[in-house]
Amino acid sequence: MPIVGEGVVRHTAVVAAPANEVFDLLAELREWSQFHRPSVHAQSLGVRDGAESFRHWWVLDEHTVRTWQASWRFDREALRIEYEWEPAEPPAAGSRGVWTFRPLSASSTEVTVDQAALGEGGFDAERVDRESGEFFAGLIEAAEQTPEQRDLAVDFEDPLFVAGSIDDAYAYLYEADKWPERIPHVSRLVLEEPVPNIQFFDMDTETPDGSAHTTRSVRVCLPGELIVYKQIHLPKLLTGHTGHWRFTPTREGFVLAARHTATIDPSALSILGPGTSVLDARKYLRRVLSANSMSNLRLAKAFAEERAGV
Repeated sequence: MPIVGEGVVRHTAVVAAPANEVFDLLAELREWSQFHRPSVHAQSLGVRDGAESFRHWWVLDEHTVRTWQASWRFDREALRIEYEWEPAEPPAAGSRGVWTFRPLSASSTEVTVDQAALGEGGFDAERVDRESGEFFAGLIEAAEQTPEQRDLAVDFEDPLFVAGSIDDAYAYLYEADKWPERIPHVSRLVLEEPVPNIQFFDMDTETPDGSAHTTRSVRVCLPGELIVYKQIHLPKLLTGHTGHWRFTPTREGFVLAARHTATIDPSALSILGPGTSVLDARKYLRRVLSANSMSNLRLAKAFAEERAGV
């Protein structure tokens, strides 16, 4: 175990990427769910006295999500990020640490993260080593991606204006257990909500071309603002699929937007037929994911506008 001193866990590695790019990748909260498999969502809570606070949700197992709150300070000139994590649950201790990014060349960086206990409480060094090591490894892998690997990710957003109440549209999308009755391409859905606003569900869906898929997803629901999801059991074509429903108020109503980030498994291209290229798979995903999400958007719009008498 990489321990430096009593109660301090360290990870270090040489990354084949420029220091500023690795720094920026870590500093972009939205990217965490892409390179860290347990991460579902990370969201800024604002900046005070030079420190940004944020909340992070990640999956512990197929039925449990842990929520952490933390703060960090950036020193871009020194390529250094200091952070503090509040304890997720007693009797665990919070922790503090520092990331440093030392340029070795224009395209190579030594990245180090140290993490130590903050205040009283139990500091489980083995758990910290395991969890921070997994995050560290994911960051390195993402930073070292080639252009060809980056091309495997399809990222897009479909917006739709709604002349109704955010609360009604939010309820329509939040009540996923009612989707088999409301959404034509959903044939089965089994919902669990172990704590309020954290949902897991198994779902059978059909794409416009008739293909059937069974997936398991986790959702973090922020009432009236955002519903974030991440598939934890994926269809065979994908190695990752995350997204959200965002509700943005306007003077006339609100904009409901569906976002998808799906990563293609290059070893599974033949599922779409012999000779399928990455570009073919990108076009397929863009078409079928957008078709289903636009269908959901229109149904939520109709639901909200009917209740608004529009």
